[in-house]
Amino acid sequence: MLALVLGMDETTVSKILTAKKAIDVELAFALEAVLGINRKQLLRLQTEYELAKAEIEVRIDPRLPGRVALFGDLPISDMVKRGWLTGVTDVRDKDLEQALCRFFDVNSVDEIEILPHAAKKANVATRTMPAQLAWLYRVRQLADDMLVAKYSKRGLADAARKLKTLLVSPEAARRVARIMSECGVRYLIVESLPSAKIDGVCFWLDDHSPVIGMSLRHDRIDNYWFVLRHEIEHALQGHGRAAAMLDVELEKERAGTDSNIPEEERIANAAAANFCVPQQSLDRFIVRKEPFFAERDILGFAKTLGIHPGLVAGQLQHRTGRYDLFRNHLVKIRSIVTPGATVDGWGDVAPVGM
Repeated sequence: MLALVLGMDETTVSKILTAKKAIDVELAFALEAVLGINRKQLLRLQTEYELAKAEIEVRIDPRLPGRVALFGDLPISDMVKRGWLTGVTDVRDKDLEQALCRFFDVNSVDEIEILPHAAKKANVATRTMPAQLAWLYRVRQLADDMLVAKYSKRGLADAARKLKTLLVSPEAARRVARIMSECGVRYLIVESLPSAKIDGVCFWLDDHSPVIGMSLRHDRIDNYWFVLRHEIEHALQGHGRAAAMLDVELEKERAGTDSNIPEEERIANAAAANFCVPQQSLDRFIVRKEPFFAERDILGFAKTLGIHPGLVAGQLQHRTGRYDLFRNHLVKIRSIVTPGATVDGWGDVAPVGM
């Protein structure tokens, strides 16, 4: 009778009654008209039945939430463009997961350490963004392949004194890579990933292999020398042995020595500032000339110290907070320091495992 009233064949009605055919909206309206059963209740019961059935039958891959974090947070597109993921040219490449495993040196993508449960192999002193972690892994990957002289702390201290003589001109900085290699430091330059805001890092591959990585995020003579000497001080002090000293936004108050700055960073900041411009001399200069600093004063002061005026300008900006001062002296330096160094970025991909 029901089949006849609904205009359906008996087989279809039988499937409805035995839950082998779902009740859709149109059928719910028809059943309400024929049997007086509330259509909303019918549809709600149908939905609850299907959900209960799915809970028994459907098995969701427990790795899905982790993959959302992995592919949502890691800058995979940028890593592909930079050539960091060997053999992959597109984010949809079927070999992407294998390439990520090789890059992060893990057996499966579930072990990549941006995931909450994964082991923290990079061992960084501070919390890191996924983009910063990827940059650090690239630095480590390239450093592993570098050949340098045997390291000694005394050799690095001597190297720091040699570097001091290079402050007189931007062109002299082209010797940095060789000096660092000769004292046993794996020094390399890796362009930062977008939004990472990394300036440099110091860590150790083992007890005798310090690594200094720089990003040249700011292509300025003052920033280059400050960051380099900052990382050198980390190495001299033995910082970065237990956990990598990843320096992010190393500028303004982060480049200072206030009590709110971690001790290891205060030590490195003080060494870097004194390297660029002896701070006692700068104090006396500021007392004599503030608040009016003339061009001839900057040039004369720099000449007296035997350094480029860009270093004076950078330290003066930091000390006074007046970042508009003498910006014309903050010359670019990337094109000078990269030719002799191990470099990855700005269109070039450093070879790995060759």
